[in-house]
Amino acid sequence: MNVSFPSPLLIEEIVQSALKEDIGWRDLTSCLIEDVEAIGEISAKEEGILCGIEVARRVFKVLQPDCDFKALLKDGDMLLPGTLIAEVRGGARALLGGERVALNFLQHLSGIATLTRKFVDKVQGTNAKILATRKTIPLLRALEKYAVEVGGGYSHRFALYDGVLLKNNHISLVGDVKRAIERARKGFPYHKIEIEVRNLEEFRLALEAGADIILLDNMDIASIKEAVKQGKGRAFLEVSGGVSLENVREIAETGVEFISIGAITHSAKAIDIHMEVRKL
Repeated sequence: MNVSFPSPLLIEEIVQSALKEDIGWRDLTSCLIEDVEAIGEISAKEEGILCGIEVARRVFKVLQPDCDFKALLKDGDMLLPGTLIAEVRGGARALLGGERVALNFLQHLSGIATLTRKFVDKVQGTNAKILATRKTIPLLRALEKYAVEVGGGYSHRFALYDGVLLKNNHISLVGDVKRAIERARKGFPYHKIEIEVRNLEEFRLALEAGADIILLDNMDIASIKEAVKQGKGRAFLEVSGGVSLENVREIAETGVEFISIGAITHSAKAIDIHMEVRKL
């Protein structure tokens, strides 16, 4: 699977904003060690999948362009307790000024990649793909979606501009499933039309109206199996809502093509990563 790293300009903007938030106009404490040269060793304290190494590099390079950042691993590599991830040499002020921001990115993104990989491993051998949703931290979506890809998952829509997904609120405002699909097809004749349904009655209406993708929202296994039986060859099927590591395999084995999981971005536990700094 090809993983697309966010653009350097976007990374620069995110890193600059994060450093501005954390350092402000001056790092008061680190003024005490302004003339000290140091080395920082970044290492894992628990198992996981690494993600965010180039973001961490950029953090330190912004603070000290000539610092020496040596990545010992790449995104997607397995972490074990004690695994050395990177070394950075430079002024102690730059190292300590960037420490928390760099670690925040590494811990958060590695947590997303790790949780995604767990879901991907659970559905191994089926045709189902694990999808990320728009349930992301504002302004960090590009990085979080990237972390999902590092973990082996895929992105659903990146944002509202790149896909038509008729949800319950759209349907209720338009009138019904059939009318919502017809209106979307007329407005966007060259786009695939996806619609969210809550039961088999709505599912049948969506099928009859010619939806390209039908999202089965919080439906039980029996209903999902029936939808797969009726929709085979007529529409792609996606499941969302109530998906967990305990039930994702059973869902995947029904034959659906996609399983979207908001938890892989909004509820991923950060991986414990730290940096030890010593004087050179």
